[in-house]
Amino acid sequence: MAYQSLYRKYRPKRFSEVVGQDAIVRTLGNQVNTGKLAHAYLFTGTRGTGKTTVARILARAVNCENVQPDGSPCCECEMCRGIEDGSLMNVIEIDGASNNGVENVRAIIEEISYSPQRGNKKIYIIDEVHMLAAGQGAAFNALLKTLEEPPEYAVFILATTEVGKVPITIHSRCQRYDFHRMPLTTLVSRMQTVLQGEDHKVEEKALSFIARQADGSMRDALSLLDQCLAFEFDRDLTYDRTLEILGAVDTSVFSSMMDMVAAEDLKGAIKLLDDIVMKGREIQTFVTDFIGYLRNLLLISAEGSTGADIADVLGVSSDGYEEMKLVAKKFDPETIMRFIRIFSELSSEIRFSIQKKTLTEIAIVRLMHPEMQDDAASTRQRLAIIERKLDRIEREGVKMAAGSQTAESQPARPVKKAPLPEALPDDVKMVCDNWGRIIKDARDMVRGILYEARPSVDGDKLVIVCKDEVSAGSLKANEEDVRAILERETKKQISFEIYGPARGEDPEAKYPDLESKINFDVEIKE
Repeated sequence: MAYQSLYRKYRPKRFSEVVGQDAIVRTLGNQVNTGKLAHAYLFTGTRGTGKTTVARILARAVNCENVQPDGSPCCECEMCRGIEDGSLMNVIEIDGASNNGVENVRAIIEEISYSPQRGNKKIYIIDEVHMLAAGQGAAFNALLKTLEEPPEYAVFILATTEVGKVPITIHSRCQRYDFHRMPLTTLVSRMQTVLQGEDHKVEEKALSFIARQADGSMRDALSLLDQCLAFEFDRDLTYDRTLEILGAVDTSVFSSMMDMVAAEDLKGAIKLLDDIVMKGREIQTFVTDFIGYLRNLLLISAEGSTGADIADVLGVSSDGYEEMKLVAKKFDPETIMRFIRIFSELSSEIRFSIQKKTLTEIAIVRLMHPEMQDDAASTRQRLAIIERKLDRIEREGVKMAAGSQTAESQPARPVKKAPLPEALPDDVKMVCDNWGRIIKDARDMVRGILYEARPSVDGDKLVIVCKDEVSAGSLKANEEDVRAILERETKKQISFEIYGPARGEDPEAKYPDLESKINFDVEIKE
């Protein structure tokens, strides 16, 4: 007997064998048991989620002589066997991609006028039905009347991966069922069940990786598993072998790449990419997987600010999750989003390019050199790089000063800055008028407090009224940061005071919130 692919060999034949679409199979099973069948169904969803499989099960069930309690066909009666081997013409499958002309639809309409010689129903399964729109919708128009009022013995099952191309007039005549992508745990569990009937052993880590590559498609998962088993037919399938067969890259490589980006080690990053290529890994797969890795980093980075627990969402091991948390701490969310944009653009560029490696190297250079772009995320990354360099210079300067003091027994002389001129009332007013723009460069915590504070002018002094005493206390603890921001903007020394609402005198009376007291729209320029 000829070899059958795993997804064909283990295709479900009963509703109970379908995984990941419980609500759909239960509804259809109940309709079969009660006899309340619709005359037309529309099955939608991504590839490999079970649309055609469920359509075939339903087609056998409505003609089965011994329907099971859950509405499934018995698969043993004469009708079930006849439909399965094609000797009975109660089920007609049509490929919408190759039969999308008006004449093809008219042939269906003509044939449907003949009742079934045996069985209860004639089932018409039209796969990829959205392809009927290729002829400016003429095929759909020819189908409309029959689809709305077919003979009582006819049932239409339309399946499509692109439901947006199906006219709304078709939608309104069908019961619609959306087949969803299957979660990783469902895919892994199904592959483990399949492997029990095969003489192979596969590492669970390898199965998890195959499930992630399948992107929610059961058919893709079994096809990839079949491919890997064919390579390792005489040995157990390991995770490393799976990576080699599928041309994929281990996530630890992505962590190493991000460490090099953080350290601005361009030479090391390019060498790492060379190693990936020399091992036979596909550049396109590397880019796609790296985007997924960056997506996980972004979720982890956002998790820190929201307090959410998204470890299960990522679909990675606990060790991998902890490793990514360490990497995520080195970048802010805006920078990670910039990285995702760069590699998303790269993914489109290299699809039809013969210089895939060169374009990928250019993208890596762009990751490390934000000055090549002028967007806000690039600017923040440049500031972060400058801050790290200044901190390093400061630490090295302290060490050098300490070494000099030991050698010469003389204290290091502090570098004196030229004094700045005192700010005038106009300077303080300028700060208030441009408050939103000035405080953008502040650190996250300080910036958040300053955004909610109200600046006011008191002579040649700036008054900052915070929303509560806690915010005022935190801001007073960071006065030097506030002073540095103001001096960097104005190039002058600005005297300022920080208050909270619990102050002895009511700050609202002295420094009112004008926005709340004006009864018409005011445009505030930052």
